[in-house]
Amino acid sequence: MSVEAPVTLVSPEKGYANDDEIEKKMGSDSGEAGPEKIGQEQEVLGVLDLDPALNKKMHIVNNTLDEIGWTPYHWKLFFLNGFGYSVDALQLSLQGIIAGQAVFEFSPSYVRGLTIAVYVGMFVGALFWGFSADIIGRKTSFNVSLFICAIFTIVAGASPNWESLGFFIATSAFGAGGNLVLDTTVFLEYLPSNKQWLVTWLASWFGVGCTVAGLVAWGFMPNYSCSDPNVAPFTPCTKANNSGWRYLMYTMGTMIFLMSMARITVIRLRETPKFLLGQGKDAELVHNFQEIAEKYNRPCSITLEQLEACGTISSAHSRSKFSVGEFWIHIRNLFITKKIAFSTLLIWLSWAMIGLAYPLFNVFLPSYLASRGVEFGVTSTYETWRNYALVQVCGIFGPMLAGHMANWAPLGRRYTMIIGAVLTMAFFFAYSQVTSQAQNIAYSYVISFTLEIYYGTLYGYTVEVLPSAHRGTGNGIAVAFCRFMGAMSAVIATVANTETAGPIFICGALYGGMALCAFLSPFEPYGKRAS
Repeated sequence: MSVEAPVTLVSPEKGYANDDEIEKKMGSDSGEAGPEKIGQEQEVLGVLDLDPALNKKMHIVNNTLDEIGWTPYHWKLFFLNGFGYSVDALQLSLQGIIAGQAVFEFSPSYVRGLTIAVYVGMFVGALFWGFSADIIGRKTSFNVSLFICAIFTIVAGASPNWESLGFFIATSAFGAGGNLVLDTTVFLEYLPSNKQWLVTWLASWFGVGCTVAGLVAWGFMPNYSCSDPNVAPFTPCTKANNSGWRYLMYTMGTMIFLMSMARITVIRLRETPKFLLGQGKDAELVHNFQEIAEKYNRPCSITLEQLEACGTISSAHSRSKFSVGEFWIHIRNLFITKKIAFSTLLIWLSWAMIGLAYPLFNVFLPSYLASRGVEFGVTSTYETWRNYALVQVCGIFGPMLAGHMANWAPLGRRYTMIIGAVLTMAFFFAYSQVTSQAQNIAYSYVISFTLEIYYGTLYGYTVEVLPSAHRGTGNGIAVAFCRFMGAMSAVIATVANTETAGPIFICGALYGGMALCAFLSPFEPYGKRAS
């Protein structure tokens, strides 16, 4: 491959890049500070000097990502990782959409069973795929997870009873459960520093997934659903007159399958450079960078000699990849200093709180909208599902605004989260006092928008401040806390009754707690490069 002659990225004395030489070599003469100036930024965790060899190599890798810049490869990653976000949203939305009709058909003893099933599956999936991403790699997990989800989503549509439906929902959720871990990690670890804020934009796909589920449900549910068999005149609810939810599962399962195939055929995903760095596979890392640079006609100055001159990384893995020690090192290093430990705990607490707040609003939104609709004289299932779909559309644009806010110096990531959480809290409290159907819908739209400002930024912030070698583990445990509290939301919803304003007050208070966590967070990734 024909590339420019290598520049000296590492000096024997300092081990760090000579940034002036890099900029001169690459023709950068703007004189402006900021993400566009290659090599000038400090890594988020680099100042902690936990592993000198890792810090030096990470600096070189980040310089190379900045040198190559944004390419069509990144566009493909944005869409293919976005599919994972959509599927995560689909799984959460689907069980909320089909639960009511499935209850009419199967008459189970515990009507919140599907909520428990989907969150248990996602809980196990987050932990499994999170640890797998750090131990066996991002690539394998990325390619397999959606396929598992697709197959069992389709099978769930053919369930003959409540127990089998719950099992297949949980299994499909297991496949989907790692997407919030894998998608942000894979995307971030390929991004140049001036595009890291785009991880926040990935959360827009969450709204896309909810919207698709809502729109398809809007088409199937009003036309192929039985009425409540407990309301006179009595009509038995059977598979023959209640196939709408099954059609929905078949359709969504097929769509997920096509997405899983796209991940294999549209892009030949290379293992992420920062995973290879932690594994000590420097030669493969350099080869992958050179392939991308050659394909897209970009400069690439990194050499194997530069990486080897930095020394050997000692903090990323144990001697045996599949051992208790390997699991322990990934957890232990999330608490290796007081500052990192405090950051890790605040992230996990934030995810636990949003894991309770989000489903209380979003998963149980159909029943709340329906109850408020009845209260204000709206009884049409057509209008209920139309309103649900439109609420989800509003959620698409929250992360888009959040991405630009998080990339603006006066706000950064932390204050964007604070603003999103405080606004959401205020509108939740106001929502509990609505007095008309117009207000009911309007507040639903606004909340869907503002909560995604916070949620989208939290996704990006989490992976930016976690150490690269343990990013999958830390992110997986965070998402697992979210899923565990999601399962608890089903218990709370059973006691509190989602057709009252009780869960709305709980959600508002939780978002206030999230704003406090963001304020206390010790790291601000804006202007720095992910480690």
